[in-house]
Amino acid sequence: MRGFAVGLGLVVAGFAFVPAAWAAGPAFDCAKAESSAEKLVCSNDDLGTLDQKLADIYEGAVGVVKSLDAGAEEELNTLKAYQRGWVKGRDECWKSDDELSCVRSAYERRIAELTARYQLIKGQAPVSYTCNENPADEIVATFFDTEPPSARLERGDTTEIVVQGPSGSGARYEGDFGILFWIKGDEAMVDWPQGTSFDCKVRS
Repeated sequence: MRGFAVGLGLVVAGFAFVPAAWAAGPAFDCAKAESSAEKLVCSNDDLGTLDQKLADIYEGAVGVVKSLDAGAEEELNTLKAYQRGWVKGRDECWKSDDELSCVRSAYERRIAELTARYQLIKGQAPVSYTCNENPADEIVATFFDTEPPSARLERGDTTEIVVQGPSGSGARYEGDFGILFWIKGDEAMVDWPQGTSFDCKVRS
């Protein structure tokens, strides 16, 4: 979903995403659960709540996409395809030594990704980074108080979403395609798509 950008988010656009009080049960019919991950979600209240939360967040994302002036149909198809891919990835958790933790992490990360990409909550003030010691090479990072924390990185006409993961020092954010945004103080080590690595510093 690279390159997608929502101008000012739902609140400014007038859609004001207001999540409901999430129920304990999942959004899907447990009588039709097939994968071990789905059955686990149906047997665990915490996972069931996460499934309902994700369903609501996903509908919020769909609402943003449908509000686009141009490219809404293409972006909606892409969103649906990525969601199907996420379901397949979640269902692969049966291979994990700890399926419960794997499924929980999959839900939490997906909720954070969708929230940041479609700006379903208000982000922190954007932070501008100068990269490669070149003022024309800039990454604008907007951080979101999701759980786990997430960030929206805009570089030129490209937008990437990263989610915070474990780190011995600093704040390490990871995204698809090997993207890394590792913040230490006012500096960031970056791995961008196509194997490009470089350093950035907060613009003064």
